[in-house]
Amino acid sequence: MSTDRPGDAPGGDNLGWTLGVLLRAYHSTVVTVIGDLPHGPRGYQTLAAVVGGEHPTQLALAAHLGIDRTVLTYLLDDLVQAGLVERRLNPADRRQRRIVATAGGESTFEELERRVREAEDGLLGALDPAERDTFRKLLWRVACDVRDVDAAADPCTVAEELLSDGR
Repeated sequence: MSTDRPGDAPGGDNLGWTLGVLLRAYHSTVVTVIGDLPHGPRGYQTLAAVVGGEHPTQLALAAHLGIDRTVLTYLLDDLVQAGLVERRLNPADRRQRRIVATAGGESTFEELERRVREAEDGLLGALDPAERDTFRKLLWRVACDVRDVDAAADPCTVAEELLSDGR
């Protein structure tokens, strides 16, 4: 339903309803464009973080993604098997492994990032490009603030529960 006023839509200005609708639409759209990437959207977010290179250890990567480190191990195993990432010894601490994107992982991510961005732009088609940019920045700011408040919650698990419950 298209509307200019939030109060006219089912759920009105109910943030939970709005986020649920967007989450379901985002998930179904992204799953389609990601294709057979191991672990779907979660694999994509992991690959994005690895390509970004800001999280030098597996533990730091797990904390950033909000994924239990044991779950991340299996996810990374599948990304390694797909030739997208590899584990390397950390020269600063040989007990740790750094997760690094392979050349194939970087090129795969570039293509997936392009497809995901196009899908996101389609999903946010009710907004003009400047509004989409503002919307993304505002969501980023809120998400970062929430993660600081509730770092123990696994956002992936929360999202999966919402999607599986049909909310």
